[in-house]
Amino acid sequence: MAARLGDEDGTGSGSGPASHPTSHAPGPGPASAPASAAASASAAEGSATITLDDVRGAQKTLSGVSRLTALEGSRYLSGLVGSPVHFKCENLQRTGSFKLRGGYVRIAGLSPAERAAGVVAASAGNHAQGVALAASLLGVRSTVFMPEGAPLPKIAATREYGAEVRLRGQIVDETMRAAQEYAERTGAVFIHPFDHPDIIAGQGTVGLEILEQCPEVRTVVVGIGGGGLAAGVAVAVKALRPDVRVVGVQAEGAAAYPPSLAAGRPVTIDAPVTMADGIKVGRPGDVPFQIIEKLVDEVRTVTEDELSSALLLCLERAKLVVEPAGASPVAALLSAPESFEGPVVAVLSGGNVDPLLMQRILRHGMAAAGRYLSLRLRLTDRPGALATLLAVLSTLDANVLDVSHVRTNPRLGLSEAEVELHLETKGPDHCAEVRETLRGAGYTVMA
Repeated sequence: MAARLGDEDGTGSGSGPASHPTSHAPGPGPASAPASAAASASAAEGSATITLDDVRGAQKTLSGVSRLTALEGSRYLSGLVGSPVHFKCENLQRTGSFKLRGGYVRIAGLSPAERAAGVVAASAGNHAQGVALAASLLGVRSTVFMPEGAPLPKIAATREYGAEVRLRGQIVDETMRAAQEYAERTGAVFIHPFDHPDIIAGQGTVGLEILEQCPEVRTVVVGIGGGGLAAGVAVAVKALRPDVRVVGVQAEGAAAYPPSLAAGRPVTIDAPVTMADGIKVGRPGDVPFQIIEKLVDEVRTVTEDELSSALLLCLERAKLVVEPAGASPVAALLSAPESFEGPVVAVLSGGNVDPLLMQRILRHGMAAAGRYLSLRLRLTDRPGALATLLAVLSTLDANVLDVSHVRTNPRLGLSEAEVELHLETKGPDHCAEVRETLRGAGYTVMA
């Protein structure tokens, strides 16, 4: 099974803590006031109410549009946790992520006049594709602004879904400003990726499906960027099952929620850095923050190494293509499996990953797991020296992936050569054995 860019067929069906945990006591359950047009107006003031009825209404709106994505068990993670662990495979959703849900509900709720004006969005990939397909299905013109460095497959997929794509800015914040300026100039409706009640209600349908597919669930783990998905899932889950624990996960280098929760308001972090571009957001959304503060039990962070290892596990063990943001719940489970009460459902939020980035991440993940070793070493520059070195490596059963042989360098002696090796190994113990054997054979190992 694999998530595919450009997949738009049918509706289908399917059945110690992480790096820096931040806990806070859950507040009361969702309020009961309706949140349709009134909620949209209050959202503009930074306050909105999203209820279970809103999420159920979104589920009806999405009938025949979004897929009931599969719930797949993970024997490996179940063994680590000591209780069943399931993947909610939103990487297999139409357009390759959960974003279609919120985008469609938001655009479907527009008035005829608003639809006639068209919609505009800004995104590096997933939201772009979700809005483009949603608008096409509803017969609405869409313009999507994407960063100039956005992966070509994501740009192509967004165009194929029917959007006019405009490349602006180097980072998403610049792209967002360009889209908002376009909305002000043309009258097009700006479709925010996470900070709107309709978006959150649409994403909350993931939570309803989790409870339908796994009624015995005790913990739901979901990645957090701006917070739309986590907020929606929390509304649905806590309304029906307040005993279920909801855990949010952020990338360590882009974790705006821990300081925001500590401050009691959304705060901005400078220059978020992470490979998980789907959750690379510098400031929580005002609307989702209010919900997450009340309903999400804990927010944890994970490292880049943990994200890489999680992505590798999804690919090797589950045969699922998952992007780094989508793998963040798996990273949290891997980092502290004993801290989760099962059964656990981990939401794999998306699978749109650029093939070139995937190649780099997999190599990084193999290195983090001790299965990829880079070495620099010095040897005497004489005929047959490199062949002798490779013979030593062959006795260790280390697979040589790449060799770089340097003879001329100011740091080398007249009779010295330097070799850089990239090896595929069997784990940390094997890496240590390779280093020890090379040193024992008289080689100077530099790294």
